[in-house]
Amino acid sequence: MAGKKREIQLQAVINTQSLWEEMLQNKGLTVIDVYQAWCGPCKAMQTLFRKLKNELNEDEILHFVVNGKIIAKIEGANAPLVNQTIINLVNEERKIAAGEMVRPQYHEIALVDSNADNARETSKESIDRIFSIAIIKPEAMNTGKTVEIKENIVNAGFVIEAEDNRVLTENQVRDFYSQIAEQPDFEEFVSLMTNSLSCILVVSRSNEQELLLEEETIFESETEPQEPPEDQSGMDTTTLVKKKWDSTLEEYLDKENIHQFCDVEEDVDNVNKFIDIFFPDFKNIKLEKILALLRPDLFQEKKEDVLSIFQNEGFQILMQRQLVLSEEEAQTLCKEYENEDYFENVIENMTSGPSLALVLVRENGLQHWKDLIGPSTVEEAKQSHPDSLCVQFAMESLPINQFYGSDSLEAAEREIQYFFPPQNTLALIKPHATHEQREAIFNRIKEAGFEITQMTEILLLKEHADKIYYKIAHKDFYNGVLEMLSEGPSLVMVLSKWNAVTDWRRLMGPTDPTEAKLLSPDSIRAQFGTSPLRNVVHGSSNATEAIEAIHNVFQGIVPETPENPVNPENPVNPENPRKTKVQYLFNNCYFLFFGCYSDWV
Repeated sequence: MAGKKREIQLQAVINTQSLWEEMLQNKGLTVIDVYQAWCGPCKAMQTLFRKLKNELNEDEILHFVVNGKIIAKIEGANAPLVNQTIINLVNEERKIAAGEMVRPQYHEIALVDSNADNARETSKESIDRIFSIAIIKPEAMNTGKTVEIKENIVNAGFVIEAEDNRVLTENQVRDFYSQIAEQPDFEEFVSLMTNSLSCILVVSRSNEQELLLEEETIFESETEPQEPPEDQSGMDTTTLVKKKWDSTLEEYLDKENIHQFCDVEEDVDNVNKFIDIFFPDFKNIKLEKILALLRPDLFQEKKEDVLSIFQNEGFQILMQRQLVLSEEEAQTLCKEYENEDYFENVIENMTSGPSLALVLVRENGLQHWKDLIGPSTVEEAKQSHPDSLCVQFAMESLPINQFYGSDSLEAAEREIQYFFPPQNTLALIKPHATHEQREAIFNRIKEAGFEITQMTEILLLKEHADKIYYKIAHKDFYNGVLEMLSEGPSLVMVLSKWNAVTDWRRLMGPTDPTEAKLLSPDSIRAQFGTSPLRNVVHGSSNATEAIEAIHNVFQGIVPETPENPVNPENPVNPENPRKTKVQYLFNNCYFLFFGCYSDWV
């Protein structure tokens, strides 16, 4: 390496003991760069080092090496601090070389604890992850490619940390795509991106992929180095590992030929900005949803007291329903008691009447729930958690905890899906709604817990309107409806959540806005409607109508068949038996988070 002529040798790669000892003989200041090859900001520091090398032009007293007594340590990719620290130290070296000052006695600065295992563990615990923002375009959403794209991302070793389906505003599109704003068809592109649904993702590298990268880097650096190929003589072993494992999301999408459906932002500053815009609570508060169940005796005798405690403990009740468990469901939920003498009594009690199932959400909800209700039996709770709800609401009928709750977040997701199966309904925002009103309606939809799974903007001419309004197509006032719909494009959506049909009709309010202002002043029609014809929104009347209307409008995209609605006041609904065999896996899951940390993450 020393014999090769280079314009400016920026860094010497130190990967043997002899090179290290030789480097210790350097005169002047040596800047040692210790970094992870996958870390974008760390790699970017090399640009700063090259600038300093050129500007200071001190080959005799300024040296850069990769991997002596350490006289200064800077944590994080803090370019201004690195820049000023090196300049100050070079000025000191100039004075020392000129005999103007004596070399200071530097105190030893430890990089990490001497115990390597502890050091690695500490780094893993303190390092955060690097994120990307991905936008799956309306074209992919409207042609049913969204699920496939997300599956490909996950299968490639990335993790979808957060996602949201929404219609982007014009400002959001212009901001995200500012780098192509000068292209001649940009205005048309903005129009397309703001007229239909996009899917926004926060994506990170998976824990397993980061761990493999960490272990491979350690392995390469601790083994006897091999002679690198001639064309890579300046590349250290860590960089070679990076080429082996590290692939950006954008590179992966391009390789799989799906980049035309999904755009990615990976610049750290921009990613942080768009996370704040699209997911303002992403970094601060991690809300957790769990399934909670009040067993029959507790539900019948103490329901109101229990719900009051939940609210006082900071839980929000997203959904609730009463239901009578089948014997199979009861056996699954009470599996931990199956070897006890009282197991048959538990099953008999659990199937004797309605239980109350709830979806609760709270910051750190899972652990707080476990601490609140206490152990699974009253005897154990009295000994270890005497203040728990298990003791407070103990019943003579059973020696077990009268509360059931999800054991893990993974179990919670499965259980909520089972007891609160999503239902689809058709929703329409009519053409006379202003852009601001559309935005307000989208916000109301999200706040109510709906997911917009499909959406299209379309001018509803008669042949289209007949597919949605087929029940009133023969009415005298139908011509007025057609005239109103022909004034401009409408937004047709598929909304999904448990009990979606009923909840959307409740959110819309009465057909006549005047009546809505009296009976349901917070409803959408009360806030934005002006007449029974211009009442801003429309929705299916029942589940059967919703299925047919969705099929008629979105023929190219077959949505999942929604369940028939269950009346919360009538838990035994013969039209909607829970036919699927209930299966749960109560496994503990352990995660190791590893990534790049700095104060900008």
